[in-house]
Amino acid sequence: MSDSAPMPGFPDGFTWGAATAAYQIEGATRDGGRGPSVWDTFAAQPGRIADGGTGEVACDHYHRYAEDVALMADLGIGAYRFSIAWPRIQPAGTGPANADGLAFYDRLVDELLSHGIDPVATLFHWDLPQALEDRGGWLTRDTAQRFAGYADMVAERLADRVRLWITLNEPFVHMTFGYGLGVHAPGRTEMFGAFPAAHHQLLGHGLAVAALRARGAAAVGITNNYSPVRIIGAGTTTTDTGGGAGATSTSGTSAGADPGTTSGGAELADRAARDAYHALHNRLFTDPLLGRGYPEQAPGLDLSVVRDGDLDVIAAPIDTLGVNYYNPTGVRAPEKGSPLPFELVPLAGFPRTSFDWPVVPDGLYDLLVGLRREYGAGLPPIQITENGCAYDDVVGPDGRCADPERIAYLDGHLRAVARAIDDGVDVRGYFVWSLLDNFEWAEGYTKRFGLVHVDYATQTRTPKSSFSWYRALINRR
Repeated sequence: MSDSAPMPGFPDGFTWGAATAAYQIEGATRDGGRGPSVWDTFAAQPGRIADGGTGEVACDHYHRYAEDVALMADLGIGAYRFSIAWPRIQPAGTGPANADGLAFYDRLVDELLSHGIDPVATLFHWDLPQALEDRGGWLTRDTAQRFAGYADMVAERLADRVRLWITLNEPFVHMTFGYGLGVHAPGRTEMFGAFPAAHHQLLGHGLAVAALRARGAAAVGITNNYSPVRIIGAGTTTTDTGGGAGATSTSGTSAGADPGTTSGGAELADRAARDAYHALHNRLFTDPLLGRGYPEQAPGLDLSVVRDGDLDVIAAPIDTLGVNYYNPTGVRAPEKGSPLPFELVPLAGFPRTSFDWPVVPDGLYDLLVGLRREYGAGLPPIQITENGCAYDDVVGPDGRCADPERIAYLDGHLRAVARAIDDGVDVRGYFVWSLLDNFEWAEGYTKRFGLVHVDYATQTRTPKSSFSWYRALINRR
């Protein structure tokens, strides 16, 4: 259950929100002129999705958006982070905008505003038009240019009402799982040859920032998935807090000792493994955004794809940095002969979600103070754009869906955010993942992250006990 102590206060004007993504909830993959995305193609391939599911229906949000916005209003959130499906706007990734696709998001934005909810729009949450993937996808420079054109089309229609724009969601995850390891769409297995997908996503971000600014966008940012890195040794872990070398922790939940040390002295090889993974997962998608170029410690970077002027485009000023946090990553030095400069090691001794992810609220605190330490005055204000957990939630015979583990999870992580704010980190908002149970990518419908339970056979929405808990937190005075 949640901590019995009162929840700390948050600053005036702090944004309370919830988040979703287009392919995970919209369904209607053939309606309104929408073209196929890489996820439509990927999910149709046998064995790709755990339960054989697809996003063809999902939560049917495309037809039920008004019902879902009413749930948001009941929840009391001040902002809703959603994503726009590129294939709805440009079915083939090129050419003029699809009027029906723009009209859907027009209706959604107006519905949100009519309930006093600020729209926060993410332009790319992994659903690239398949036609662009057929031309090379994010491994090619042309996709970055296409992305800027798409951003311009959407902003021309919605920039007068969208309060915050997020260009990309988790480019590290899309590069690694989609282009490096092949476990997400588009299913490529380039390993370190996937770096062009990182660079072209970031280049597309910078070009999109310029396009959004030209259309009068109110505020622009990007969302990265961050994972503080902990060396797993003999009873001791070292925490890389998401910026800088890290702070010692013998329990895995505290920080504050000299960076880069442990009580017994970390082996140099372990430190090098930590630094390499931190550079690849965290710094690769933050350093260039904030004008520092690509980190030398990141393995496998073929910088031949970087052209003169690219880094200046990528470093265009942003108004906010979106932070997605789920758990830290454990590492140690690899075995001799390993193709990787690190070995991933499970974090033991923590409660676990149904995704088998460790529940480490203090990792979020470590991450936030680490970002401030690493980037100092150059760090933009932060929004926690995703944080949440999957559990095997069921609706009981009484029609209720109790999820005490989720309440405890959210309680702990929000306390970590409050502590980071008290220690001087400029965090402006928190968006729980997710509003609804949904299509969870390669896991299909086997993982439930929502504050609202969705019966996929009937599309019945049932608010869980965490929904009531979050509503009470938002509404407290």
